[in-house]
Amino acid sequence: MRDSRIVDFLAELADRVPAPGGGATAALHAAQAAALLGMVARYTTGDRYAAHAETVAAVTTQTDALRADALKLAEEDAAAFTVVADAYRLPKGEERSATLARALAGAAEPPARVAEAATRLVELCELLLPIANRNVVTDVAAAAEAARAALTTARINVEVNLGGIADERLRAELGARVAGVDAAVSRAEQVTAAVREEINR
Repeated sequence: MRDSRIVDFLAELADRVPAPGGGATAALHAAQAAALLGMVARYTTGDRYAAHAETVAAVTTQTDALRADALKLAEEDAAAFTVVADAYRLPKGEERSATLARALAGAAEPPARVAEAATRLVELCELLLPIANRNVVTDVAAAAEAARAALTTARINVEVNLGGIADERLRAELGARVAGVDAAVSRAEQVTAAVREEINR
């Protein structure tokens, strides 16, 4: 996936194939949020921003890592859902049920990690917003919106797998990992609102 052209990825996404699908797009939303924040951080350097150099450097490092992680999660999601599709093709019976439960648990893991990454990206939006180069402040809002899309898309891709997971402890654990999505979405919306208020004064 990382070597695909955008046009080729979108054609594959639109095709009648099991993957890539919503989980991969959630990860790519997160990757775009990270990239946007990395760009803003790189524009927030030099003498004018010297007082914030340590924070900006930390944001740059973290967003670069999150961007790479999110791209990997997009690939892991596509691979995991292919395993689910293969499990559904097995003959009905106990072996199929057990295989499918394991596959669904595996498919829930990448979007759960995407939701966690996107939550961190919202935090980085909040951290960067007050100190960012104002010429690119709208890109902080764009990053917040991309993170918001990652959060809500990842959550639905976790939830769709929960019903088929037999292990109650694992099901509860996965549910807990996306329980904070609404709060993170609200915080992302507040970032966007703050930027809109600033540019519309």
